[in-house]
Amino acid sequence: MAEATLTVVGDEIEAEALCGLLRSSGIECYFRRTNVSAGAYGAAGSTAGPTEIVVDENDLQVARELLPKT
Repeated sequence: MAEATLTVVGDEIEAEALCGLLRSSGIECYFRRTNVSAGAYGAAGSTAGPTEIVVDENDLQVARELLPKT
């Protein structure tokens, strides 16, 4: 799978919610803390800080269309 970052959200709770939306539409995804988040928010168990949503690059355009409008 060639990966692409779809977006960066505020924390892992928001990331889990967005991944739930994507998965319910048939798009596989996962999330990971950014380097900034991992360094600034320290503790391994923390859910705080910027978190990337990652999808297969073949699903990127469809996933973008599913993002909530702000």
